[in-house]
Amino acid sequence: MTISTTFNAFRIHNDADGYHSGIERVSLDDLNPGEVVIKAVYSSVNFKDALAGTGQGKILRWFPLVGGIDVAGHVVASTDASFCEGDPVLVTGSGLSETRDGGYAQYARLESKWVIPLPAGLDLRESMILGTAGFTAALALFRMSENRQTPAMGPLAVTGASGGVGSLAVDIFSSAGYQVHAISGKAAQTAYLRAIGASEVLGRDALQPARPMESVRFGGGLDNVGGPMLASLLAQTAPYGNVASAGLAASHDLATTVMPFIIRGVSLLGVASAGTARDIRGEIWQRLATDWKPRHLDRICTREATLEQLPEVFANMLAGGSLGRTIVRL
Repeated sequence: MTISTTFNAFRIHNDADGYHSGIERVSLDDLNPGEVVIKAVYSSVNFKDALAGTGQGKILRWFPLVGGIDVAGHVVASTDASFCEGDPVLVTGSGLSETRDGGYAQYARLESKWVIPLPAGLDLRESMILGTAGFTAALALFRMSENRQTPAMGPLAVTGASGGVGSLAVDIFSSAGYQVHAISGKAAQTAYLRAIGASEVLGRDALQPARPMESVRFGGGLDNVGGPMLASLLAQTAPYGNVASAGLAASHDLATTVMPFIIRGVSLLGVASAGTARDIRGEIWQRLATDWKPRHLDRICTREATLEQLPEVFANMLAGGSLGRTIVRL
């Protein structure tokens, strides 16, 4: 398959002109080395992408780099015999747009150890509606399940429920047989959250900080917010329930006590999707293509954007205006 000599990429710089980003013409020689070259079809927009693209977060380790922590497309060249021309593949996290060039380009050159063959049951577009957000939500459920979480323990709370990780968690958890209580400060999205699988939609006041221990309300949950809401969720979790921590949209601080841990045996599980081991990564993508596949991907995907529209998408996301998932058509 012929590879274009130059192609468009959304590149991020931090140089004498300050922190800036935008579309440039680049070639494969401008990209980091890797065994697999793909013609990209879709990427996605995550909170981390918005921070990286605007400089509001210290995400990139060096510059310049192509942005985008997710990418999916077809192999056009490979020195790894595991991949053949035409194979549909995906990569999420794994250093993209942090230590190596990412997915906001028409071609990507990737390390084969992180490339995942597209599992049967997903197409490329669906894989990027999921992307890092869906992988993170599924990884949280994987960790909770490994620690003996069951639907019989009670509903799972999802904070930040209208965002990308939150929306997909609501759908994935309900698909896996759990009642889900979506917690969101956006009352206008109640119908949306119920439509994607929430049995209850609660305001943020459901997790107002109060006493170190509260009456049991949830079997466990996924927190995307941090700070006082996470502390309150821990205080309302059932004995031996699990709370997965995956975000800090409100705060990176956590002021709590040991009481939920030593009186109820509650577990706080960290979810770090970017560096997940290859064997676990493959297993989770298989689950996302089968029994954990969200039932409402088209509803959760609320926008398809182009590279040119990324600055607008980033600004809206950082201002708290995003809903569900935005994918990038390459």
